[in-house]
Amino acid sequence: MKQRLTILGSTGSIGTSTLDVVARHLDSYEVFALSAATQVEPMLAQCAQFQPRYAVMASAAHARELADRLKANGLTTEVLQSCDALEQIAAHEEVDVVMAAIVGAAGLAPCLAAARAGKRLLLANKEALVVGGALFMDTVKRHGATLLPIDSEHSAIFQCLPEDRASWPRRVDSILLTASGGPFRARDPASLSQITPEQACAHPNFSMGRKISVDSATMMNKALEVIEARWLFDLAPERIKVVIHPQQIVHSMVQFNDASILAQLGTPDMRVPIACGLAWPERIESGAQRLDFSQLASLTFEDADARRFPGLHLSWQALRAAEGTTTVLNAANEMAVDAFLQRRLSFDRIHAVNLETLENMQLAQVPGSLEDLLAVDARARDCARAAVQRWALA
Repeated sequence: MKQRLTILGSTGSIGTSTLDVVARHLDSYEVFALSAATQVEPMLAQCAQFQPRYAVMASAAHARELADRLKANGLTTEVLQSCDALEQIAAHEEVDVVMAAIVGAAGLAPCLAAARAGKRLLLANKEALVVGGALFMDTVKRHGATLLPIDSEHSAIFQCLPEDRASWPRRVDSILLTASGGPFRARDPASLSQITPEQACAHPNFSMGRKISVDSATMMNKALEVIEARWLFDLAPERIKVVIHPQQIVHSMVQFNDASILAQLGTPDMRVPIACGLAWPERIESGAQRLDFSQLASLTFEDADARRFPGLHLSWQALRAAEGTTTVLNAANEMAVDAFLQRRLSFDRIHAVNLETLENMQLAQVPGSLEDLLAVDARARDCARAAVQRWALA
């Protein structure tokens, strides 16, 4: 029987890579629903190819345009647009698997809906854990959902860890997240203020969206991954380490108490962890190139320089602070990156906005519900908006 799949964020890089893998296995997978923000043309093409039952657009105007285009092309996909449409397609009773690939805190509510519905949830939206943390993991456990990480680093760790989760505390010493270092790994930190959005979005190994590309350049993407790993693998923050590995062949590693290390290797292609998540514990063809060791000149590893990548170290600071602080960090970073992409903020001041927001936000109580988390997120964005104005380019 085919597994029915909802893809949240189908026109982004993870969404399109997921559809590429699915297209290779149409005997096993059926696309039930797709969602996008504003990209009508790509969504129209996806609906024509995969004929999902539902398509969700973020705004009423884009939903109307898509509906008209579908009708004109004789396609029967139903277009939804409402405040809870994403949650509907994530929790629908006919859905087996949900790929969560929406960037940012906007992906938290549909991820929680999928978890409450007990779905197999393929998590590419790291903010669900950065923002949701304990609430999200508790929802997964209480409702019997299956959570599989899709970030290449977390997928690598998942594949290296023993299947017996109960044995992790006595067997695992630490996990080592690898990072490419981004396009500015070797650049003089004094020159970072001159970086343009175009330069920041030119990742050396992966083709990604603009926001994630900027996060990779500042290493905030890795900071968020540290937070995500803390919740996914239930490890104390000090047992999560980061190492720079420019070639991105070793995707991450697990060090055990006997000093041995297991690593997962492969070509830098997101279709590999996507295929792993779709088929686990089986393995299916991903479409990625096989790794040819004869063509590898060298594999190098470096420390993560705190002077060049100060944002990375905010992850441990936020994890040691009051619960909800990681929500603040994520909100601040989204606001700062958006301002940088709009050329209102210099690249080096993204960290300044994030740090100032963390220092100025006071959390009166532990956020215990989605509404509490969203309220913290909203307050943090207001605080970050004020910080952006103070640090903005003249």
